Amino acid sequence: MSGAQRLDWVSRPATALHGDVVVPGDKSVSHRSMMLSAIADGTSHIRGFLEGEDTRATAAVLAQLGVRIEAPSSGERIVHGVGLHGLQGSNQPLDCGNAGTGMRLLAGLFAGQAFDSVLVGDESLSRRPMRRVTEPLAKMGAQIDTQDGLPPLHVRGGRKLNGIRYQLPVASAQVKSALLLAGLYAEGSTEIIEPHPTRDYTERMLQAFGWPIEFSPGHAKLEGGHRLRATDVVVPADFSSAAFFLVAASILPGSTLRLPAVGLNPRRTGLLEALRLMGADIRVENQGASGGEAVGDLLVRHAPLHGIELPEALVPDMIDEFPALFVAAAVAKGRTVVRGAAELRVKESDRIATMAAGLRALGVRIEETPDGAIIDGGAIGGGSVDSHGDHRIAMSFAVAGLVAKDAVTIGDCANVATSFPGFTALANSCGFALG
Repeated sequence: MSGAQRLDWVSRPATALHGDVVVPGDKSVSHRSMMLSAIADGTSHIRGFLEGEDTRATAAVLAQLGVRIEAPSSGERIVHGVGLHGLQGSNQPLDCGNAGTGMRLLAGLFAGQAFDSVLVGDESLSRRPMRRVTEPLAKMGAQIDTQDGLPPLHVRGGRKLNGIRYQLPVASAQVKSALLLAGLYAEGSTEIIEPHPTRDYTERMLQAFGWPIEFSPGHAKLEGGHRLRATDVVVPADFSSAAFFLVAASILPGSTLRLPAVGLNPRRTGLLEALRLMGADIRVENQGASGGEAVGDLLVRHAPLHGIELPEALVPDMIDEFPALFVAAAVAKGRTVVRGAAELRVKESDRIATMAAGLRALGVRIEETPDGAIIDGGAIGGGSVDSHGDHRIAMSFAVAGLVAKDAVTIGDCANVATSFPGFTALANSCGFALG
């Protein structure tokens, strides 16, 4: 978490990728399953839990508030729920580490508690905007003090919450989820309308835990005053983690990879559609469902990619996958144009600026725009790039190194452990040359 030692990588050109790649559990589902299990009545069993620093930080915060959590084996948690009003306050700060999802969702959950909470994070998280969550929560009656809109968040307890009908100015699954969690404690109904549909993990999981909720793409509504019932959750493999391997096998000649049991929530898989528009050869096999979430095996083979004008309708469904897409675009034949992705500027880093600087350092022609980029594909050269502590950017440049003319040195990669522990070993097991 905070104060992680600096870690640099070197990614070298490789020949081809082969094998089955089992990526870790979905981060979004892991966060939500932990939170709802904690405030449910009874004991929940979670399998496939992501053993990353972000999700462990969320579990540690809940344990600090009196929730008993057992970890019988890696990826497994038994959570003894304390009920909707059973959390106990702590006089110590609650450390969310690097987890923006954890902090924003917990702000909603803690807005309805009887006690004060102080949510803190690492240096990167402390620079991420929180007003998008705190302002609508204030409309419900919450009081959350910030440092000029940034963490730490001081959530005041004992406030009476009222449901609201809220139109999100910017589509955000995190903001929607924070308001729905606060809505569990509010009087009346909480209704969220989105400008574009976002991931519906929270809605599906609330339903699985027995809370009455209406939802459809771009809309969610629930009433306060019910209970959550403990349930067993099987977390699917994380599509955002699979994304790096989808791009890697697509751009490296001779590659064939299979990624089993990946979560295929339609609000998450925009990159799959974008890569197919670029000419990628990706098939979905063995489709099924797990805990209300669509899952399937992804089979990806190398294919020559071409540039596209990315349809803006896909942007909300691939917001975490843009660094990987930028690498695909840098290799593709022709020009790729991305618009409508201004949200990328307020992620773990300014992902547009950081990817543009890194790709330029590797000889790629890329022009930044306020809400996207114009990328002229071609060859990637060797060189040094800085991930600025952003896990997705570090992994994306590891993929770029596979097809670069020379080695790519990637600075500041320690935060990869927040979302994808064991990435280096898994990547090298299928043919990467990463060290």
